[in-house]
Amino acid sequence: MKESALSEEQSTRDLDPQDSGGSHSQFKKGDIVNERYEIQEIVGVGGMGAAYRARDKNFKAIRLVVIKEMISQVTDSLVRKNIFQIFEREANILATLRHPAIPRIYDYFIIRDRAYLVLEFIHGKNLEQVLNENKTFFPEEQIISWGIELCDVLDYLHSHKPEPIIFRDVKPSNIMASSQGHIALVDFGIAKVFESGQKNTMVGTQGYSPPDQYRGEATPQVDIYALGATLHHLITLRDPQLEAPFTFGERPMLEINSNISPELAAVVERALEYKPEDRYQSTSEMKDALINVARKTGTLLNLSASGSAAISTRGLDVKPLWVFECEDELRGSPVYHNGQLYVGCYDNNLYAIDAANGDFQWKYASDGGIPGRPAVFENNIYFGSEDNRMHVVSTRSGKVVWTYYTDGPVRSSPRIAEGHAFIGSDDGYLHAVSTASGRASWKAEAGSPVRATAFVTGEYVYFGSEAGDFTCVDFRGDARWRFKAKRAITSSPVVTDEAVYFGSMDGTIYALDANSGWVVWRFRLGKGTISTPFVANNLLYTGAADHLIYCIDVRSAKEMWRFTSGHQVTGSPVVVGDAVYCGSVDGSLYCLDAQSGRLRWKFDTGGPITGTPVIHDEMIFIGSTDNNLYALLAT
Repeated sequence: MKESALSEEQSTRDLDPQDSGGSHSQFKKGDIVNERYEIQEIVGVGGMGAAYRARDKNFKAIRLVVIKEMISQVTDSLVRKNIFQIFEREANILATLRHPAIPRIYDYFIIRDRAYLVLEFIHGKNLEQVLNENKTFFPEEQIISWGIELCDVLDYLHSHKPEPIIFRDVKPSNIMASSQGHIALVDFGIAKVFESGQKNTMVGTQGYSPPDQYRGEATPQVDIYALGATLHHLITLRDPQLEAPFTFGERPMLEINSNISPELAAVVERALEYKPEDRYQSTSEMKDALINVARKTGTLLNLSASGSAAISTRGLDVKPLWVFECEDELRGSPVYHNGQLYVGCYDNNLYAIDAANGDFQWKYASDGGIPGRPAVFENNIYFGSEDNRMHVVSTRSGKVVWTYYTDGPVRSSPRIAEGHAFIGSDDGYLHAVSTASGRASWKAEAGSPVRATAFVTGEYVYFGSEAGDFTCVDFRGDARWRFKAKRAITSSPVVTDEAVYFGSMDGTIYALDANSGWVVWRFRLGKGTISTPFVANNLLYTGAADHLIYCIDVRSAKEMWRFTSGHQVTGSPVVVGDAVYCGSVDGSLYCLDAQSGRLRWKFDTGGPITGTPVIHDEMIFIGSTDNNLYALLAT
């Protein structure tokens, strides 16, 4: 890749620190920087310094940040002082920026000869990485979508008051594509407040920078040219850094990529005009031109859809933030509480793990496998074990508080409500155990193993059994009504809007009236299910043994979409925002668009996933039968 004197300041690239001047990396995993930021990983090393992913320890919740390091090579102390004063001034200005395509700047500080910016962490790839991995031309609507978003954010910068901000280094490596497919401008290391009429330091990147930038000019037309060069690269897949400067006219886009429209080519060609006065006079004007192209070519309606789809279909890498290895399979689900994760394992242990970094805290040994999800109440953890007991353990010490015995393995998860822990057992009963005394207040007979987790409302308790009986009891344990399915009900119920929803191994999702047990509707699946439904925005999400994840409208019982995984779906989906997260026995955790079912990304583990993910503060935690607990970004 060609370099030039123009590139006096280089952006931090996503390089292997061991291969790229690792001496620039002065922090390592576990270091606490500025008495606040815990380093988790070096994510890039470049000519100006390193970039680190870190956790902000000032927040009880998990907030991940990127710490961007800039090293001053100046030896003169007065000049260095002036550089740092300029850095502080510009950091203060950048910290005031509020735009969805600009990472938030949370903090800045200086340590010796190095300055640091603390930015919002964005999970995704930069467009340079996407280009390197892409072997075919991008769809026109995707290029237009990116172009419109870039025009929008650049217009925001150029309209900044009291002074415009000129980015001066628009190029693919400085544009992040998030896992949702939207873009963000990153690396403001050479962005500078524009002072009218003043010549500025010659910075930028050969191939993307216009001739006027070589003369030290910094105007909006500088960014417009670089945006045009970036779009030319995306259209042709030809890197302008490998060509002579200002020779885009020698590489006509339509001759290289006949899939694009002449209208789009004309917009990009105008942005690349040699003279600044011949280019668009504002990014707002260029944005309007791109929208008009989309109208004329019929792609306008596809723009919103293409943004989230195009990146995911190009194999966006999803890497765990950390991995914790247990001694046997994780078949159940973790729970999050006060910065800790608690998860049961088939090595008979309940583990306590630091949710931010995956560090081991303590473990408590039962005498059997732990298949369900723990529950936390008043600093105690409740969980069932195949040793026939419900265990209650202190979150602080990992020491037992009390245990409750049943006459069979406890494979259901506890539900805490009204001062009681409700838990099913293979002895055929649902047990209501006082959280104060550890003694049973009552138990309701089901006639067969109860492996589903009870759902508790203000009046009633709902649960299913392996014989197919679904029961509603009051708080004395007296049955209010019963319903009979044709096969086992291992799926846990969900009650909302006066209806109770659950699945059965008879291949049916049932919606019953919560007060009477009368059938409201039935939805037929391809095979049986033990997945617990998730209901949000009048949509029900569930998985089944037919390898499918379903989305059903609870008002009409109509299927909205289905997604095919590689094996049975025995875990339960979780919906956060506009995304569905669900594991499969094929070993993958899937992230789907909640409205369309379109795949955004998937993360592969080394074994079947039978549990349910837990999501907290934009982090997702999932266990696998490969013995590992994984932490990912929930994007």
